[in-house]
Amino acid sequence: MNDLALFLAAAPFEAACRIPIFPESHRSGKLHGHSYRARVRAAVPADGAAFPGGEGLALKEALKRCIAPLDYQDLNQHLSVPTDENLARWVRARIGIPGIASVGIQSTVDQGADLDAADHAHVWRRFRFEAAHQLPHVPPGHQCGRMHGHGFEVILHVDQDISQRDMGVDFDLLGNLWAPIGDQLEHTCLNDIRGLENPTSERLAAWIWNRLLPQVPERFLPER
Repeated sequence: MNDLALFLAAAPFEAACRIPIFPESHRSGKLHGHSYRARVRAAVPADGAAFPGGEGLALKEALKRCIAPLDYQDLNQHLSVPTDENLARWVRARIGIPGIASVGIQSTVDQGADLDAADHAHVWRRFRFEAAHQLPHVPPGHQCGRMHGHGFEVILHVDQDISQRDMGVDFDLLGNLWAPIGDQLEHTCLNDIRGLENPTSERLAAWIWNRLLPQVPERFLPER
């Protein structure tokens, strides 16, 4: 088996945009702006750097040059539909580095999309809730055996083949899927919720998964 080293680089840019596939009444259909973050993973060849071990630096410099035309710009002047997925395609087509494994665009700190060379998209969105819990099966004296609370963070991920579409699963869909679950968990004692009598992170993740999956539209589920 040949080992493959992937280098990672990220760079920010500030830009305005309007997503015309949404109606003007939608917040993203109006002109607005984001602090974006572009991210690239690539198997940079050894001759792609100025010195041995400089592959990561070379990748970052290439990414910075690539996104420079987008910084402090109206993205609609560069892309007709500047979704995160299409921005990732734009970067992938122009960065000029071989061995690209994926390009990610993060439009906010809580959402983004990663696109591979075959237009397979990984879309994610982050959610938070505040709740109390205690873990009944930890050893005596363990701090988690006492009632306490956390600011929990949940990240929902969807993988899909978007096949040159402007957008696959949108962030609103993920928000709508999460909303009733988040309402049930917010400002509660997790131990009082059926199925979460032992609310470890693992059991909580499984509990959320089992409630999300039946709500995901069938077109976004993998074929069986």
